[in-house]
Amino acid sequence: MGTHVKRAYRYRFHPTDAQAAELSRTFGCVRKVYNLALAARTEAWTRQERVNYHQTSAMLTAWKKTGELAYLNEVSSVPLQQCLRHLQTAFTHFFGKRAEYPRFKSRKKSRRSAEYTTSAFRFRDGALTLAKMTEPLALVWSRPLPEGAKPSTVTLSQDSAGRWFVSLLCEDPSVKPLPATGQAVGVDVGLDHLLTLSTGEKIANPRHERRDRTRLAKAQRNLARKARGDGANRRKARLKVAKIHARIADRRRDTLHKLTTRLVRENQTIVIEDLTVRNMVKNRRLARAISDAAWSEFRSMLEYKAQWYGREVIAVDRWWPSSRLCSACGTVQDTMPLNVRTWTCDCGMTHDRDVNAAHNLLAAGLAVTVCGAGVRPQRSTPDRQSATKQKPSRREP
Repeated sequence: MGTHVKRAYRYRFHPTDAQAAELSRTFGCVRKVYNLALAARTEAWTRQERVNYHQTSAMLTAWKKTGELAYLNEVSSVPLQQCLRHLQTAFTHFFGKRAEYPRFKSRKKSRRSAEYTTSAFRFRDGALTLAKMTEPLALVWSRPLPEGAKPSTVTLSQDSAGRWFVSLLCEDPSVKPLPATGQAVGVDVGLDHLLTLSTGEKIANPRHERRDRTRLAKAQRNLARKARGDGANRRKARLKVAKIHARIADRRRDTLHKLTTRLVRENQTIVIEDLTVRNMVKNRRLARAISDAAWSEFRSMLEYKAQWYGREVIAVDRWWPSSRLCSACGTVQDTMPLNVRTWTCDCGMTHDRDVNAAHNLLAAGLAVTVCGAGVRPQRSTPDRQSATKQKPSRREP
């Protein structure tokens, strides 16, 4: 790895009343500028015209001179310029067919955040002071920054539970490729067990949402009884629901970080299945359990950590019959209902469904590394073969 990895370190902080008011104004101005620029670009698009970042930046200068939008001058100009850059990135992804058309930001539902570059903050001796503020933020240093690290970008945000966060983006020289190891593992995700490894190990599904489901349901019923509007009682009830959701998400994220870090440290090659979770959650009977398992987040963490530490993640095509294929003789069963957890092949081999799938994923992944993507896995019997798509998974730069 020739250059250091840029890594974001996120910390809680507790603003003063003046700082909270300033940040709230900044969030509102960022949302307003983003929506104005998106509306201008959308209108130009209907006229078959293209508007880029530089043109929206000129529009922002003009907006600030109007009486209606003069309040944009009260906050730092850097977060406003950054939101225009983010909009340009969104359109770049849209035209590259990597994302949908950008959407307008909502006051109630969209993420409240603002991004500051080096010209809009001062970081000295662990004290972070933002533009338009006289006092540094009261950060809770839960872990130290890398020695000598200087943040290049600072992102302030507030979640729906009312918690304030600051994310410091800086180069981390400690992130280097780990020593090579010959270990390879196949990973089958599931609901009864979160992960099943080809080694036979099964990792229990903590089901974080189910553990707090009773508390969450009670809080949601209490919120539903409150009159709609901006009343104080409704705000307090909504905040209570948001705190329960935040607790669930925090525990889930912590579990996934620990699991993915362990897998990356112990294995050189990790083989997973290329699942389309967004389609799977359309099953109303399993949607809640699949969302609680967070398979997409697990894969995302696994991929970027593998890229950091010089490991390889291979995603086997979702149509590969990993559960129905006998890992001993290669025979493929015609059907395999979800309630079948163990089954016996015609060759006499008895399989645990998940362990067998992990074995097959590992074999398919190793075939990809040795033979490339043109591997022909067995379809029904050892002498009848058919091709399937198998691809190494890489995180987009």
